[in-house]
Order: sequence, then structure tokens, then C-alpha cells
Amino acid sequence: MRRSAVLFGAVALAATVSCTKNDPAPAPPAGADATATEPADAPVTTDIKTDDLPKQLADALVQAKTRADEIEARWTPQMREGMTQLVSTQYDDTEAALTAILASPHRAPGNADRDVYRRPVETLTFFGLTPQMKVFEYGSGAGWYTEVLAPLLAREGTLRLPGYDHESEDAQVRYGARATDLFVGAPGNLYEHVELVEQTQLFGAPNFGPADSLDMILVFRMMHNVHRFKMWDALMPAVYESLKPGAVLAVVQHRAADDADPDKSAPTGYMPEPWLIEKVSSYGFELAARSDHNANPKDTKDHPGGVWTLPPSLQKGDEDRDKYVAIGESDRSTLKFVKVAK
Repeated sequence: MRRSAVLFGAVALAATVSCTKNDPAPAPPAGADATATEPADAPVTTDIKTDDLPKQLADALVQAKTRADEIEARWTPQMREGMTQLVSTQYDDTEAALTAILASPHRAPGNADRDVYRRPVETLTFFGLTPQMKVFEYGSGAGWYTEVLAPLLAREGTLRLPGYDHESEDAQVRYGARATDLFVGAPGNLYEHVELVEQTQLFGAPNFGPADSLDMILVFRMMHNVHRFKMWDALMPAVYESLKPGAVLAVVQHRAADDADPDKSAPTGYMPEPWLIEKVSSYGFELAARSDHNANPKDTKDHPGGVWTLPPSLQKGDEDRDKYVAIGESDRSTLKFVKVAK
């Protein structure tokens, strides 16, 4: 993994390290072939330091270590070789590459079940993603898209994710550093070409790297948290600065009714699309295109537990489970913004 020392915002730490995006924490990516029998290599992380962390963070890190060990055990030599072949193959176009990646056994168990709702081929090609781009995924959560982006960009492009300062005086940052090590280290060679962008503080304006250096920043289902935590004025200027002129800010967001009050809808996970377009545009971006690839007309957007009542979270458990499974995942905006040169 390559590392560069830049800052990353508190919202990204919460979304990436806790893997929540305000959802229950699913397992990190764990690509492996369930039928493979040859044992994986010895664990990369045989121990994890917790005695300098508050109990809540220490307990969370122990849980993350347990998950990482399970993931790592599934990454057999065959899986590693399969990933090497996947990354080294030259595909005719982005769609062909994505199709191969989505069919690969490296993906975490259950992740492929989400394809019907998240339409990754249609979504990423709509945004104009290519294997040669320099891309930052902001708030990668449990890594649903990360395990797709990493192989796509490994050979000719760059995928950047947040990293954290192991020597920080802030216990949350030290936790983030160790949890990130587990996240990227457990699934074999999946993330060996990923660039970790190290942060040294939780709060303040994030810095995605040198000015005009990125071709795309991806923000999946995170804008409600940006609004809730009042991160607009910290996040958006940094996004603008790091993108090349004409580069893409790609947004997928749970979609509220057009006339919804964002202050009321954001805590439920939803954001009104017209308001979101206007807000992002006010920071020097232009809406280049919108898509209904991730639309779901069955979503009534008035669920008792917000968007997390729906799959995959299903926070209400067995209560009305069949009803919410029948609805599927949320109705979502899919918005392609471009940086307008000043």
C-alpha cells in the first residue's frame, strides 16, 4: 500500500472506521472462494494493541480483529492468485472489467446480492469511471464499492482511501489507524495497490491531496451525514481544490421527496434531490447529468427507523421484515457533478 500524509475529515473516519454510515456495522470485505481448501498464509496481524484506548474503542477494535482474522483465513493462495490474474488482465472497456470483477469470488459473502439494487456497472459507467483514473472514495464504510474499485484501478489508476496517524495523541485516531490496518490487510492482496491518505486530526477541513490531482471523488450514501454534522463548508472546498478542472464529483444519495426539509430528512438518511443539487452547485460545481439507475419507486421514505429500516440493515429485525424486503433498498439520487474552472 502506498501512503501520503494528508488530513481526512471526521465524517470520513466515522464512516470508514466504524463501517456504519449510521447503519449497523456489517463485516468488512472478505473475498474468498468458499470451496477452496488450501489454507491461507499465516495472519498478517497476530496481535493488536488496545491498552492505550478507552474501553469502547478497545472493545470495537477486538471485534474488528476477530472479523479480520475470519476474513484473512478465507483468503487462500488460490484467492490471491485469482486476484493477481484479475488485476493483470486487459479488458476491452470499463464495463467488461467491472463485469469480471463483480463475478469474481473475492467479493464479500452477500455483497453480490446487493447488485440488483446498487447497479454498480451502470452507476460507475454513468459517472465515467475508467481504470486509468485517480479516484478518492470518501467514506467507504464496509467496503461494498471498495472491493470493486480496488481491482479496477490497481493496474493503471489509483484508488485512495483514508489512513490515520498511528502515533496520534487522539485515541480515536489511533483506533482508526489500527482498524484501517485490519481492514486493508485482512483480504489477501485485494488492497495492496491502494493508497492510504493519512490524517492527523479528526476535525477541520479535509485535504484529499495536491490541488488539481484527482479525476473523481466518489461519495456513496454519505451526504445526509455531511449535512447532519455541518461539514459542508469544510468538505466541499477541499473536494473542489483536489479535483482537476472538469473532473467528477460522483454522488449517490438516499432520496427524500423533492419538497422535504433537509434538516428533518437528513437524520432519517434521506436528502431532497433539488436541494442537494443546488447545495453542491453552490461550491463551484455544475450538474453534468443525473440518472435513475438507483431509483426505487416502492420506497415510501417514511419508515419508522428511517432508511435503515430497509435492506440491507433491516433494523427492525423480524418486525414487518417481508414488507421491507419486498420494498428493497432505498430510492436514490445518482448525480454527476463536474468542477467548473474559476
